[in-house]
Amino acid sequence: MAEFAAALAPILLLILIGYGLKHFNFLPAETWPGMEKLTYFLLFPALLIRSLGNQSLAGSPWASMLTVIAITLVIVALLLGLWFRFSQTVSPATFTSIFQGGTRFNTYISLAVCLAFFGPEGLALGSIAAGFMIVLVNLFCISVFALWGDSSSKGIKPFLREVLYNPLIIACAIGWFLSLSGIGLNAMADNILEIIGRAALPFGLLAVGAALRPRQLGGHLQSIRISSLLQFGVKPLLAASLISLTGLSGVAAGALLITFMVPTASSAYILARQLGGDTETMASIITFQTLLAFLLMPLIAQLLLL
Repeated sequence: MAEFAAALAPILLLILIGYGLKHFNFLPAETWPGMEKLTYFLLFPALLIRSLGNQSLAGSPWASMLTVIAITLVIVALLLGLWFRFSQTVSPATFTSIFQGGTRFNTYISLAVCLAFFGPEGLALGSIAAGFMIVLVNLFCISVFALWGDSSSKGIKPFLREVLYNPLIIACAIGWFLSLSGIGLNAMADNILEIIGRAALPFGLLAVGAALRPRQLGGHLQSIRISSLLQFGVKPLLAASLISLTGLSGVAAGALLITFMVPTASSAYILARQLGGDTETMASIITFQTLLAFLLMPLIAQLLLL
């Protein structure tokens, strides 16, 4: 528990610094959307390309990791779909935000914790898990918007556009291509991507803090409750059960569990804004889960990881 809390402390500090800088208007308001966009479209893709491009999937239990990830996400997506189908207590736009809150994961936090807890090997295996999850989660979430988003996001063309132009999916595809083809990264490309990607986690965590909206929590309690139950309850337990069944162990199992116990992604707000989701509900879910994670993640780790 103490080790996990120590790993989370610098992450929490960066998030709080981001919140404080935004709250006290230390930087111009337009700085934060720009930082978020920079991280989402450049810094984090660079980190993913370098992490995956330097990896050899042949030496990792990637098939078992993919199995756990796919089954867990499919079950969670089905549970959310059934809940919406039979409850009918929220609007379709609000459901898209609940869906993102229950399926997405904060890649910045997961990789930062994997690095702090397991070192470079944890970052490498966490990147592999993140690569699989980014593609699957984005496919699921964009599909939900195609069904229940505003009119401009419905249909095959908007779906394909969002998938094909998603910077994280593109980065994962490039990284896997470099890895599986054996091309890898030469020294110059590796150095460039390392310098650019080094800023991804601190910038991403500052942006998470700037996106927190504590005052909006009260009006969205049902959505927060449903999404958080899945995020911190159902997903970690499902993943832990499947990890046990597949025989995964060591750093691979630990990195995978960390990926399934983090809060939802701050980038979910961007997708909600672009594709007709409920942005106020999304901001509230992101805020609550980010704050709650630093209470629950050490407890979940104590039960399932340590």
